[in-house]
Amino acid sequence: MKYASLSKYLALSVATALAAFASADIARADTPSWCGPKKATLALLDGYGGNSWRQVTTASGKQTVELCPSITKYEYADGQGDTLKAISDIKSMAAKGIDALVVFGDAGPAVLPAITSVFKSGKAVVPYRVAVGGKDGQNYSKFVGASFENDGETWGKWIKSVLPKGGNLLFLSGPAGNSQGLDELKGLKKVLGPEYVFVNQEPFAVTNWDPALTQKVLTAEIAKNQKIDVIISDFGPSLVGALPLFSKQGKSIPALATSDGNSLGCFWQENKESNPDFKLFTVATGNDNVRLAVQWAVALATGGTPPTDQVFKAPAFEDSVSGSPSAVQCRKDLPGAIYLSSELPAEEQAKAVGK
Repeated sequence: MKYASLSKYLALSVATALAAFASADIARADTPSWCGPKKATLALLDGYGGNSWRQVTTASGKQTVELCPSITKYEYADGQGDTLKAISDIKSMAAKGIDALVVFGDAGPAVLPAITSVFKSGKAVVPYRVAVGGKDGQNYSKFVGASFENDGETWGKWIKSVLPKGGNLLFLSGPAGNSQGLDELKGLKKVLGPEYVFVNQEPFAVTNWDPALTQKVLTAEIAKNQKIDVIISDFGPSLVGALPLFSKQGKSIPALATSDGNSLGCFWQENKESNPDFKLFTVATGNDNVRLAVQWAVALATGGTPPTDQVFKAPAFEDSVSGSPSAVQCRKDLPGAIYLSSELPAEEQAKAVGK
């Protein structure tokens, strides 16, 4: 009986060990390659986090961090649009001993000295989306930008498909001189010839991505221009409150090439029948740019394999004409202030924006 019991015990031990090894193999298989074995801490820092786009982006960044078990602590700071606070946040996270910092540098080059100082102290620092100046390996570990020029080219190709003989274009962007709008214009002009006339003051009509200012700008442009064939905007949801101005003037809303938002998709579905010229094409609004930045920061801090991509390229999302890659999306059961192109599930976005 003793030998029988020992045999059973050994068999059970071997089975348990094999199960443990199998579990470990599964865990390793589930861990992304950019997550290395070294333990580290990470902070996500916003220059301004007070709108729904940032809230969804922040939640997307946190979700990406949680895929790596080597990250033992995650922190977040909102600069609240105050450059001095944003600089202080960067310095204080480093002083706390945080190993990796992912920075949305809204203030641009103003935050570069703080970023450089933290990088030279040995931290992994990854600014993303907004150019802060400086160079990889000299002022920070890696800059993960977004190809806004690619957005412009994507819009331009669609405009040519729906307006092949040319026409009048109105291009709206954010603050005066912002690099995003300038790069988008480069992309548009790569694709569109002189038969496409920009009716706005060069390089673009300034809206600050603010819905109230967008309405004022669009009112003035409608009054100034008898015919607008296509509106191009790099933040589609800001147009929702302004587009009914066309109906008030007895005109159909023109074709729109822009970025996505749930409020915009629902607006299109509600107004397409009464506006025969209202075609809609969107690229992804770009919340997932943060995922690539986080992956780079985690890889550098934990000894993982860095991603092959160094620049985020927003894919085309909706096309009301072809229905490809998708028809226009609308979730009426969820807040307008979410972005259905985001990898973050829509229900989780709703929680992130507090609605």
